[in-house]
Amino acid sequence: MAKGKEGVDLDAVKEALLATRTELLERVRRLDKDVHHREEPLPADFAEQAVALENQEVLEALDEDARIELRQIDKALRRLEEGVYGSCASCGEAIAPERLRAISWATLCIDCASLAEQKSP
Repeated sequence: MAKGKEGVDLDAVKEALLATRTELLERVRRLDKDVHHREEPLPADFAEQAVALENQEVLEALDEDARIELRQIDKALRRLEEGVYGSCASCGEAIAPERLRAISWATLCIDCASLAEQKSP
């Protein structure tokens, strides 16, 4: 069992990240089918068209969210391979295990994340 900074079980983290990645890939595949390969035409009724277009927007947003999370997981897996998982990408200090349990792809400690959030508009 590999341990990282602050005693984090890196094998368990990798296993959890890979499981989440598999789930997300399946979700993206299903959403992609619904979003990009819609076979039925829009309904003739204007109200039904509006609902269909609104549903399409929701599906596209869910697809984009899943793809963003996939990129974050892939970055976390790379950080594991590079041996820097659990270290803050900004200050280099250890990221609290509680934070990593909550957000397994976190790259910033809570202090640096708070600072970054304050700086962004």
